[in-house]
Amino acid sequence: MLVELAAAPAAAGLFFMYVKDKYEKEPWRMLLLGLLFGLYTAAVIYPLGRWLEWRFPHEETPLYTAFLSSAGVEEGVKFLFLFFLTWLNRNFNEPLDGIVYAVFLSLGFAWVENIVYVTHPVLGGYETALVRAALSVPGHGLFGVQMGYHLGRAKFGMGNCAGQLFLAFAAPYLLHALYNFFLLEKDGAYWLCFAVLEFWLWGMGFWRIRQFQQASPFRCKFIC
Repeated sequence: MLVELAAAPAAAGLFFMYVKDKYEKEPWRMLLLGLLFGLYTAAVIYPLGRWLEWRFPHEETPLYTAFLSSAGVEEGVKFLFLFFLTWLNRNFNEPLDGIVYAVFLSLGFAWVENIVYVTHPVLGGYETALVRAALSVPGHGLFGVQMGYHLGRAKFGMGNCAGQLFLAFAAPYLLHALYNFFLLEKDGAYWLCFAVLEFWLWGMGFWRIRQFQQASPFRCKFIC
């Protein structure tokens, strides 16, 4: 039952993103690859994180954990996997595809991470499953929206290519780091900051998806 609970929020996010890609659906093979690439990132992120902890011993603080050992490693690996999956692929033929593949990849990683946490003998359980279903898994999906948005802009000349590629990593990294930092800090003021950030992520995520839907070159087939 815990495994099903861990999988459910990721599956819901994948279905939502598939529905939002309404003008030119991505091939099932590519969507499956995006999801598998997300699963593969977990096989890289966890040993890489362990190696960095061994190579650079440190005191575990909210600041270090949020900005280096979690967000930095996770978003860096996800960006590299996403770039090599999509950049030269002919199916990446409209800006929204960047968001679609980034969300599928991000939720693939979140799926594995959620199962690890929810089934953990000490940290896991039903309460953990509910909290992570509301915060952690959607968070990864929303960071994926930011990554895919800037990747789409870079691919289709919507701004400086190098600058947008940098933002495809930097934006989700910074948002992920702040997200974790506000959650790890115990002071009530940080919870208020977290609430503001959460609201912004959801609002901006929907707006970016809608922006790329309206910019789709395939939209005319449905409304013309």
